[in-house]
Amino acid sequence: MIETMILGFLAEGALHGYELRRQMEHLHGYARTISDGTLYPAIARLVKSGFITRESEASKSGAPRQTLHLTDAGRERLMARLRDATDHDITDGSRFFVVLSFLSMLPLETERNAVLRRRLDYLEQPASFFYDGQKPLRAAELTDPYRQGILISARATNRAERDWIHGVLKATTAQEETT
Repeated sequence: MIETMILGFLAEGALHGYELRRQMEHLHGYARTISDGTLYPAIARLVKSGFITRESEASKSGAPRQTLHLTDAGRERLMARLRDATDHDITDGSRFFVVLSFLSMLPLETERNAVLRRRLDYLEQPASFFYDGQKPLRAAELTDPYRQGILISARATNRAERDWIHGVLKATTAQEETT
């Protein structure tokens, strides 16, 4: 997801590394800091691959500052990562939120909706954090109130997200019918 965040934020405009990291940390959450040891090697890989460029510019402090820019190849890479989001990019909530943060950049509504449908298909599968063999357990089947809390919270979040996705898909279908 580091690559998707870098490409996504640079698609919004050129940034200095520290500004990019700040935006990534805000999106990724305060509990998951983005270290220099994670960010700068990823930037170096993206530069080497031709997905982003660095431009040096003078700064008031004396040391030159590096501004990062997205290339056309980088934009295509971002579009492919968004369009083709599958597996953990769909099933892991944090990773999906990164995809969702930049999904509006996909130019075709049909592509955006396909990603949402993959997430919806996943959300509509029976699942639990706790199992009896292969059988997912429901909150009412647990005696531990904290485990019940996990399932109750997850169910509410799942329901809210499914309702939101259904609403988006319904609105885009209605819009298509009127045009």
